[in-house]
Amino acid sequence: MDPVAALHEIAFWLEREQAPGFKVQAFRRAGTAIAALPPADVAARARDGRLKSVKGIGGRSFEVVRQAVDGEVPEYLAALRERGAEPLTEGGRELRARLRGDLHAHSEWSDGTTPIELMVDAARVLGREYQALTDHSPNLTIANGLTSERLDQELEVVAGINARLDGFRLLSGIEVDILEDGTLDQTPDMLAKLDVVVASVHSKLRSPKDVMTERMLGGIRDPHTNVLGHCTGRLVQGGRGTRPQSEFDAEAVFGACVEHDVAVEINSRPERQDPPDDLLQLAVSMGCLFSIDTDAHAPGQLAFLDYGAERAAANGVPADRIITTWPLDRLLEWTSAKR
Repeated sequence: MDPVAALHEIAFWLEREQAPGFKVQAFRRAGTAIAALPPADVAARARDGRLKSVKGIGGRSFEVVRQAVDGEVPEYLAALRERGAEPLTEGGRELRARLRGDLHAHSEWSDGTTPIELMVDAARVLGREYQALTDHSPNLTIANGLTSERLDQELEVVAGINARLDGFRLLSGIEVDILEDGTLDQTPDMLAKLDVVVASVHSKLRSPKDVMTERMLGGIRDPHTNVLGHCTGRLVQGGRGTRPQSEFDAEAVFGACVEHDVAVEINSRPERQDPPDDLLQLAVSMGCLFSIDTDAHAPGQLAFLDYGAERAAANGVPADRIITTWPLDRLLEWTSAKR
């Protein structure tokens, strides 16, 4: 098999398993290293051992390339495929089967780890009908947020990808900061160009309850907002440590989501699990729409949709109120209706 594809697929499965980042990146670096060489040269160097001297190639990645150029599925990849044959969770399988796409993911254009094309490849392998690209907005400089000019350039890349693909749609989008005054961190003209707008709070998460409530309400009321992202901002596990949830008037916020036709995100990242179960159940009781999203920053993390589906099913979220179960035409009609 193609050794570059084998190395990138290994990285995908490792990300899905939440392997350490250095391990994942070792295979991605190896894939990048040999992608720059002619395939015949890669095969020759693998067979006579010279590939070991190429920067970025380690012992395990050399074994993978050596087996791939001989027409085999590398043993390491085969083992990962076998482990990945089952869903990540036992619960939520019926709901997971109804999900058509994901409205929140990042690429290396902001703080993701890979090019857009690798995110698209993974989404297609996972059977998605659509995938939104929602890189960050300019205020989030720590995440390399996109200025209007860079976002325009990204939209050209998205259009080019869609021109080459059949049966799949890469949706243009943004995860836009809700600023302290409740406005959105991108120009209205740019937001109007996008298929999907996810609005999230990323700063001053420990603000007083009344201040945070007004800030969130401002973002929800903006006619460009489609999805309220990871509403509490909490972290419950992971390498970044833990973080308590923000304080806000949940009834007021979810009531505004219903009034302004904004979906509440069920963030599938294991470290977020946002909103918490009690708030998720409150949102269900108040009649909110929902979007089960991965917030993926790497291709393998797109598989985290399993976790969101399990939590949604466990908390009684009706499938017909989950916008990511909707066909593409219905979804796009809904996202554009307020603009």
